[in-house]
Amino acid sequence: MNGREGLDPMTMPLTNSSDRRDARRFLVNAPVTLKIGDREVLAYTRDLSNRGAYFYLAMTQSKRMDLDFEFTVELPPEITLSTSCRIRCRAKLLRNERTSNSLAGIAAKILDYSIYSEATLTA
Repeated sequence: MNGREGLDPMTMPLTNSSDRRDARRFLVNAPVTLKIGDREVLAYTRDLSNRGAYFYLAMTQSKRMDLDFEFTVELPPEITLSTSCRIRCRAKLLRNERTSNSLAGIAAKILDYSIYSEATLTA
């Protein structure tokens, strides 16, 4: 099992958040790699900010989520206003909810993050 079952980035449900948040959230469907224990699991963002993220992953994988976890996301140039960059985040699970028969939605608070430069990625 590779942790990718039930995921299709072109069919991810997008919803508009009507709640009030302090940080600007970007509606972006970007690939995310979650580190759950010693496993890496593929997910996709629905939205993210510098303080939090919401992403979708296979329901079977969401049951393995720890309270604290790490994830890596590659931000597209539309968000960075420059080139793509990869960001590694340490996060805290806020909410794990069923969004469909095969997908779970994960809300996470970002505790801290590191931005990888292109040189770091190729080394």
